[in-house]
Amino acid sequence: MTLALNLGKRGLGNVWPNPAVGCVIVKDGRIIGRGWTQPGGRPHAEVMALRQAGSQAQDATAYVTLEPCAHHGATGPCAEALVAAGLVRCVVAVTDPDPRVAGAGIAQMQAAGIDVTQGCMSAEASAAHRGFFSRVTKGQPRVTLKLAMSVDGQIATQSGESQWITGPQARRDVHALRAGHDAVLVGSGTVRADDPSLTVRGLGRIPQPVRIVASQDLNFAGTALKASRDLSPLWLCHGPNSVGIETWRDACDQLLEVPKAGDGQLDLSAMLESLGAQGLTSVFCEGGGRLAASLLNADLVDDVIVYTAGLVLGADGLAGVADLGIERLQEAQRFGLVSCRQIGADIRQHWRVSV
Repeated sequence: MTLALNLGKRGLGNVWPNPAVGCVIVKDGRIIGRGWTQPGGRPHAEVMALRQAGSQAQDATAYVTLEPCAHHGATGPCAEALVAAGLVRCVVAVTDPDPRVAGAGIAQMQAAGIDVTQGCMSAEASAAHRGFFSRVTKGQPRVTLKLAMSVDGQIATQSGESQWITGPQARRDVHALRAGHDAVLVGSGTVRADDPSLTVRGLGRIPQPVRIVASQDLNFAGTALKASRDLSPLWLCHGPNSVGIETWRDACDQLLEVPKAGDGQLDLSAMLESLGAQGLTSVFCEGGGRLAASLLNADLVDDVIVYTAGLVLGADGLAGVADLGIERLQEAQRFGLVSCRQIGADIRQHWRVSV
C-alpha cells in the first residue's frame, strides 16, 4: 500500500476532477502490475495496473488507495474490471465518499467472491485524497496557503521589494508544490506588484496548473499572465458588473462571476464552490496578504506552507497576512504541524488545520 500511495502522488495536479489513485497488483509475493491515474483522470489506476499484469492477474491481490469506482462514466467501473480479471483479493485503503460509489465498489467485488480488506493505511490515504474528498463532500477544493517570509513574518520591505526573500532551493520547492495542485491562486494586488506568470518552471515538461486571479474589478494589466496562456489556462474570478470584463473577455480562458460578501469584497466561499463545480480539487494560494487574511478569516484554509528566511525586515515591512481582527487567542484558528525541514538556507514548515 505504501507503494500504491507513492504511485498515486504522480497524478497530483493533473487528474482533476478525478482523485489521484495508485494501484499495485501482487501475486505469489511478486509485483506484477503497477498503475496510477493518468493525466486528465483516465485511464484509472486499476486499469493501468491490470494492463501491466495481463493474464497473470488471475488469482492475484490488488492494493488500491481508494475504493474502486462502481459507476459507468467515460469508462467502465474499475470494480467490474477487477472482477473480470479474476482477482481473489483486494485491499482498499479508504472508501470513496462519492454517492455514485460510497461502498458500491466494495459490495460489487464481494458479491463476485473477491475477499476485500478495508482500512489499510487509511489515515495516509485520507490525507492523500483530501482534496478530492473536499470537493465531493463540501463542494470546494482543498486550499493550501503558501507564505514566504522573513523571521519576523514580513513578505516585503517597506518599499514593497520582495524578490527574493527566500533562496533558489526554496523557490524551486514552491514550483514543485504548484505542480502538485490543480490550480494556483493569487489576488490582483500580487499581479499588480509582481506581474507573475504563475507557471511551473525548472521541472521539465510537465502539466501546468490552472492560473487563477481573484479580482473584484479586474483592474490589472497581467502582462506575464497573458504572455504565458499557451502554457497554462488563465481563469479570472471577478465581482458582479466588473469594469474589466470586456478587457479580459478574450484574454483569459474562463471568467467566473463571484457574488460579494457582506463587507463588499468577493465571497471567497462562493468562489471556491464555483471552482469546485469546475472540477478543481486543490488550490495553491500564493498571495497576497489581503487574500490570505480573507481566506483565513473565512476558515477556508486547509494547509499552510511557510518558508522562513534568515533575515529581519522590521515592523515597517509588509506583513505576510493582513489584519485579521483577532483580539483573543481563542479566536485564532489552530493548525497542527505536519513537517518541518531545511531547504537550502531556509526553513519550510507544513501546518494543517486541526479538526
